[in-house]
Amino acid sequence: MYFLAPEFLWLLLIVPGLVLLYLWLMRRKKKLALRYASLAIVRQAMAGDPSWRRHLPPALLLVAIGLALLAASRPLANIPLPTAGATIVLAMDVSLSMRATDVKPNRLVASQEAAKAFLAELPPDIKVGIVTFAGSTQLVQAPTLNRESLVAAIDRFQMQRGTAVGNAIVVSLATLFPDEGIDLGEMTFGSMAGGRSLDNKNKPPKKEVTPVAPGSYKSAAIILLTDGRRTTGIDTEEASKMAANRGVRVYAVGLGTIDGAVPAYEGWTSIYMKLDEPSLRAVAQTTQGEYYYAGDAEALKGVYTQLSSRVQVEKKETELSALLALMAAGLSIAAAALSLLWFNRIV
Repeated sequence: MYFLAPEFLWLLLIVPGLVLLYLWLMRRKKKLALRYASLAIVRQAMAGDPSWRRHLPPALLLVAIGLALLAASRPLANIPLPTAGATIVLAMDVSLSMRATDVKPNRLVASQEAAKAFLAELPPDIKVGIVTFAGSTQLVQAPTLNRESLVAAIDRFQMQRGTAVGNAIVVSLATLFPDEGIDLGEMTFGSMAGGRSLDNKNKPPKKEVTPVAPGSYKSAAIILLTDGRRTTGIDTEEASKMAANRGVRVYAVGLGTIDGAVPAYEGWTSIYMKLDEPSLRAVAQTTQGEYYYAGDAEALKGVYTQLSSRVQVEKKETELSALLALMAAGLSIAAAALSLLWFNRIV
């Protein structure tokens, strides 16, 4: 916490002065009662109402004054607040290794069920898009608020050979920033393949991007789930730098076996069954996101539960003056109400 007007903090010295003044007035009241009042009045003054009742309204008023003086210094704090109008892209691995059954019933089904549970927990005003990747990468569902369309897209996943992790990040960024002209084909094969061809004539021109602080873009995030390592496509480090330059956080989820112990099948060697944790950790670190490892279906569901809370809130620098002033007003009203209720006057 810090203050926009710290020069007003010295006003808080008024509070202990008011406490001393209150104590002096209480002593003076007792002396006057002993000097001028009859014995009955003295007894009433000394043992009438419980002491806490006599002191509670003034105490509330003193706290209210302190809060009001603190509000004058305009304190600011980083407070987690709900994200409004955010967009999330789920980039999900559909490579053949996702058929492995070390995660029950298999990796693909477990990831599909976890993704559906994730969608159910998100607020209805957060858009979600879905990108699938293996040897090729596709946007299978543009960002939408329609959860039924998203679930239907998840159920339509088709598995392929290969794992293009970098491509998944690039296509996710192209989805989040459609006006920037991000062209995966041009990045992969050069300008002749991705330039102003007939197929690309309707695409926006490529836009120069001014890098921003990693993780500073609060309106979008990418959740990347994979069970292997990159075998084709754009370099993962290059793609993660593109996300970092746009301030987009990538939350990487590693699924399956770290040591590659799953038996190979259909020509796949165990090296491609092995989860590339260092690469995923680097993606998360570069983009100021986080890395999660999910070794089984329950752990994967837990990861998505954590992610649903992560992407729903963001820390914003918020001025607390209005809140403190409201609290001060509430305490002042409470002090006055209790004083009237107990003593028929405002003490």
